[in-house]
Amino acid sequence: MSSAQARVGILMGSDSDWPKIEAAKGALDEFGVGCEVRVMSAHRTPAAVLDYATTAEERGLQVIIAAAGGAAHLAGVVAAHTTLPVIGIPVPTSNLGGLDSLLSTVQMPGDVPVASVAVGMGGPRNAGLFAVQIMATADPKLKAQLAEFKQKLVEKIEAKDRALQDKIAGS
Repeated sequence: MSSAQARVGILMGSDSDWPKIEAAKGALDEFGVGCEVRVMSAHRTPAAVLDYATTAEERGLQVIIAAAGGAAHLAGVVAAHTTLPVIGIPVPTSNLGGLDSLLSTVQMPGDVPVASVAVGMGGPRNAGLFAVQIMATADPKLKAQLAEFKQKLVEKIEAKDRALQDKIAGS
């Protein structure tokens, strides 16, 4: 799956990760940010990961999101081979519920930064939103879209609070 205007790369260690992380693409889609989505493994296809990471910028990518479970080294390997920002999504696992993935993603050595989002739930969506925020620092259109997005969040919560207050008052 790819877009001609891809600005973000989404990598996953296994195709079985897609249902767990597709919210990252959904968040990018909301902002009209194109992405390419690929399956490759830091352990099983290391040459492909190297090639992907070293050619990402020339393909127009600005951020890479890398999702992996268990011994989740994909984000770190990608980060070792690019100057682009890398966001790691620790994928939940059946063995340790994703704690293994989280620790593998966040325990990067100094000088090889990888941002990490939460295991499960909001993590993948936040990875997509964080990619948008990174790009918005140099893209006024995205920055304006983010400001509108944040304002809508405020309005949504205020509406929920009013509804709750009305419900409590009516009790």
